[in-house]
Amino acid sequence: MQEEPAREQDHATAPEAPAPSSSLLDELGRLAGAVRRLFGAQLQLLAAELGLARSAVSWLLVAALLATVAGVALGLTLLGLVGVLLATWFHSWIWALLVLALLQALLLAGAIGLFRRCMHWMSLPATRHEWGAMMRETLHRAEREVDGESAGEHKP
Repeated sequence: MQEEPAREQDHATAPEAPAPSSSLLDELGRLAGAVRRLFGAQLQLLAAELGLARSAVSWLLVAALLATVAGVALGLTLLGLVGVLLATWFHSWIWALLVLALLQALLLAGAIGLFRRCMHWMSLPATRHEWGAMMRETLHRAEREVDGESAGEHKP
């Protein structure tokens, strides 16, 4: 029984641990800090993604430029080859160049005609209606996906 007063004496002389602070202001401060860290991380992620996208766009433009230059070079090479073949066939450079110019003019006229026909098809009422419906459907599908992703983020 002497142990009981000794225990009481130890508890009385021991310093009490401070109770954890649970005031509303402390909780709001911690919440604000957590939100700040969360949005800070999101902003860093967004900045990194924009940097990657900017880099990707630059490389895409360089690749498109290189493909265009290579395509033009190949076209000129093939055009020169056809010119040489025509010159050997006609035994005259003048006739070869005239035929080559005529072939290029026919190809250009065909491309312009095809472009005009496609523009005409796009301007037809049924085509305009179908095009508009397709664009509206694509827009609604994208909005549903965005809404679905944002709703999925809020669920625990």
